[in-house]
Amino acid sequence: MKALVAYFSASGRTAKVASALAKKIDADVFEIKPTQPYTESDLKWANPIARCNKEKFGKKDVPVESKVENFETYDTVFVGFPIWYYAAPNVINTFCKDYDWTGKKVYAFATSGGSGIGKTAEKLEPYVKGAESLDAMIIKSKEDLLELLKGLK
Repeated sequence: MKALVAYFSASGRTAKVASALAKKIDADVFEIKPTQPYTESDLKWANPIARCNKEKFGKKDVPVESKVENFETYDTVFVGFPIWYYAAPNVINTFCKDYDWTGKKVYAFATSGGSGIGKTAEKLEPYVKGAESLDAMIIKSKEDLLELLKGLK
């Protein structure tokens, strides 16, 4: 299995989980960075005019700074992010639209504790067309991470 862990992290929590996961499975890592970085005020979800809300409710694409080289060589891709309104942030959707997912196993993992996983996998599905499988789960602890890894066998 050649694996990639691609992640977007707003607070650093997802970055830590992504790093731990990549080490456990000997995977490559790619940080998904928006071309315009988020500021603290951009992420204040309680403010209805904060950037994160405008993007989510306006269904806006969020341009990504760079692309994964040789994406076609990976057969398993883990995509990590914080949950925003029971789904992936729009930067994840934009990232996913740039690649051919045909035949890949995709595991989405989220690190938010506030919102549940909801229909995250279902909402992400149109952006990973052709994927062999898609699963999503919340990672709140080391035990959750181990549970995700058990599912790989």
